[in-house]
Amino acid sequence: MTELINYINEVPDFPKQGILFRDISPLLRSHFSELIRELSGLLTPVEINAFDYVAGIEARGFAVGAALACHLGKGFVPIRKKGKLPPTVEQITYDLEYGQDVLEMHPGRGRVLLVDDVLATGGTLNAAAQLVERTGHILSGMLCIVDLAHLNNFSYNGQRAKSLIRYTA
Repeated sequence: MTELINYINEVPDFPKQGILFRDISPLLRSHFSELIRELSGLLTPVEINAFDYVAGIEARGFAVGAALACHLGKGFVPIRKKGKLPPTVEQITYDLEYGQDVLEMHPGRGRVLLVDDVLATGGTLNAAAQLVERTGHILSGMLCIVDLAHLNNFSYNGQRAKSLIRYTA
């Protein structure tokens, strides 16, 4: 596993009792360029040619996705929280571990690599993948910095997300 794992802090009982939060903020602060290079290294040349745009999920997936798109010479498509994009948008409501949320995305065409920071239970990534397709795009792949594999067995229509760092417990 990459040495970048050393820059992820473990925060017990956040955001609520019993949850061990994996904080990637120190990684973003001190090794952002290296992170983007390593994420791009997870993709083969064939996979890179299989998408036109990187779609990043607000908030940290938004920042990482935009940087990855720039690094790979691709366009960027934002997936944002409700009310942050001008009309016309498609939206999806989905369940979180501790509530509900809404994501929005502009309609369009093209093949999309979906990027987020952390894959926990898979709810956000699943909703975003559905939204990608609902807006007229084609989902070409999914990429995350961290996969909390002990919390999920996530796949979307048979596609699994690639991740740089994988926690199994």
